[in-house]
Amino acid sequence: MPPPADIVKVAIEWPGAFPKLMEIDQKKPLSAIIKEVCDGWNLPNPETFSLQNADSTNFYITEKNRNNIKNGSILRLTTSAAQMAQQLHERIQSSSMDMKLDALKDLANSSRDITFAQEFINLDGISLLTQMVESGTERYQKLQKIMKPCFGDLLSFTLTAFVELMDHGIVSWDTFSVAFIKKIASYVCKSAMDTAVLQRSLAILESMVLNSQDLYQKVAQEITIGQLIPHLQGTDQDIQTYTIAVINALFLKAPEEKRQEMAHILAQKQLRSIILSNVIRSNKPINDEMAHQLYVLQVLTFNLLEDRMMTKMDPQDQAQRDIIFELRRIAFDVECESNNSGSIEKRKSMYTRDYKKLGFINHVNPAVDFTQIPPGMLALDNMLYFARHHQDAYIRIVLENSSREDKHECPFGRSSIELTKMLCEILKVGELPSENCHDFHPMFFTHDRSFEEFFCHCIQLLNKTWKEMRATSEDFNKVMQVVKEQITRALTVKPNSLDQFKSRLQNLSYTEILKLRQSERMNQEDFQSRPILELREKIQPEIMELIKQQRLNRLCEGTCFRKISSRRRQDKFWYCRLSPNHKVLHYGDLEESPQGEVPHDSLQDKLPVADIKAVVTGKDCPHMKEKGALKQNKEVLELAFSVLYESDEYLNFIAPDKHEYCVWTDGLNALLGKEMTSEFTRSDMDTLLNMEMKLRLLDLENIQIPEVPPPIPKEPSNYDFVYDCN
Repeated sequence: MPPPADIVKVAIEWPGAFPKLMEIDQKKPLSAIIKEVCDGWNLPNPETFSLQNADSTNFYITEKNRNNIKNGSILRLTTSAAQMAQQLHERIQSSSMDMKLDALKDLANSSRDITFAQEFINLDGISLLTQMVESGTERYQKLQKIMKPCFGDLLSFTLTAFVELMDHGIVSWDTFSVAFIKKIASYVCKSAMDTAVLQRSLAILESMVLNSQDLYQKVAQEITIGQLIPHLQGTDQDIQTYTIAVINALFLKAPEEKRQEMAHILAQKQLRSIILSNVIRSNKPINDEMAHQLYVLQVLTFNLLEDRMMTKMDPQDQAQRDIIFELRRIAFDVECESNNSGSIEKRKSMYTRDYKKLGFINHVNPAVDFTQIPPGMLALDNMLYFARHHQDAYIRIVLENSSREDKHECPFGRSSIELTKMLCEILKVGELPSENCHDFHPMFFTHDRSFEEFFCHCIQLLNKTWKEMRATSEDFNKVMQVVKEQITRALTVKPNSLDQFKSRLQNLSYTEILKLRQSERMNQEDFQSRPILELREKIQPEIMELIKQQRLNRLCEGTCFRKISSRRRQDKFWYCRLSPNHKVLHYGDLEESPQGEVPHDSLQDKLPVADIKAVVTGKDCPHMKEKGALKQNKEVLELAFSVLYESDEYLNFIAPDKHEYCVWTDGLNALLGKEMTSEFTRSDMDTLLNMEMKLRLLDLENIQIPEVPPPIPKEPSNYDFVYDCN
């Protein structure tokens, strides 16, 4: 007979004694269990003891998490969290350097546990640590020359404990003094600083900036980009990552009017070339966190274009009109005439003719073309850059098209405006960076004017594709669709330089795009005859059931989800999977991202499928209604979903990617008997349905059906070859 579900068999350790095997009744109060354990070892004052996991976490067992205890768990009887917090609070104030160092080391390890952290914070422990950083470190610095390793360790453990305690979100970041910020900033600004201290200091500054607008102002006053740059020139990728993270945080929180100024400073300090040389082209492979920070920097840099993208041209502004005159002057230099020559009507006629050759929609007043937002003035900026920095190519394109028949000319002005708009869409200019994305492009770090150069290559591609398609003005939208496909296909290979991007575009000619489309179309062939359509309808329920089983099987395998916090590098994970009988969701926290599946018995919490009321997605999720600079961006919203159960309780998810999002929302809807509506279900349905159709029709291809049935062959000697299709 199996043991009752509330009885858990565990081993409990105590220093100097043999481990005690006992059965824990989960219905009994935890204090009663601890008293029973203490009585077994004749230990007085059981209220000063607690149980702890005897693993690498050393987390305390509490009434809230006691259900995590599984059969076979090894626990440890130890000093209670309150008692331990009190002891460490006293020990870190010791006059003995050795005792202080040991205490701070223990504090750094213990602070990862929220139970201990709460007790230590209740003793005003955060204030004590900040005071030690503000004033106590001066005392250590006197010993630095003779005890340099000790000083580095003292400070490192102090800052580590501070970071771990703050990561629990119990204390607001707004409570810290200017003196503390100055001290942390000073560690970052020093040329020679212990690596661990520097890393923690950078992490603290990033969290301050991201979590408080007031602290952003104070941090921005204490630290400059110039003081951060040297940390990028080292070889430690973790330090480089934290440094870029601080720069990104300052960039993200800066008021709009200061971002352009900050970008100018970054350009002056040659941040781009330093990152290219020391990070992107270094011998070390780029890890995921560094890739994410480079992606964020890329997005924030391109977002500087948003102001120009959303600025309409004022047709009456002479300075803006002069840019159009400059485009005309560069293109038709030999045809320019002085303002005094000829009549006003003649000059107007000449301007109208030239503006038509330049491909503007409004030949009389081209300024009107730039009143559309997006792309607004950004399109005009790109055109002027192309005309000035790629003058030969610019003149060639304009003159080539002006010499063609009207219907075959590729309108440079209109093309540039639409292309700029398209490039802004591809690069998502104006959108906040995604919390989960690592999609940076090395080529954008190879040039100070990377967007403009990107445009220059693409406008030449557009002109080339126009000629290859022998397009007319009616084909304008078709050409733009082909060009967008060429650009997006070229970007998928992540070219290392703009020259590589250009070479890739050269290979993706219109003929090549047609071949790729034809190949893809053959895989998605759609048969329209009535018998075929009837067969498709007959097969469709079978395919849908197959997809449903695949989704449920994936839920049974489970997925690791990440808990989003303001400090990304302190990632916390949790795992969720469906039981094999499809009746229970098992879930629980993990120490790190798992390699492979996580067993059911190691997941502490359960949610019966029968208790699930609904599945909500996107903005309807409770965890997406929180305010935060990075939580409200479009990509995170698209990956969020929640399970509603019992009395308005929620289990909140943020999928690692779009595929997992579709798998889980489909699977949960299938469990609730609802329709699976994700785009992946539609894609899988099309793929599997077409494949099944081709398989069923395969025998009819290129085979002449005889008018009379063929003769029945003799029976075989055995039937070992028979396969049961059912």
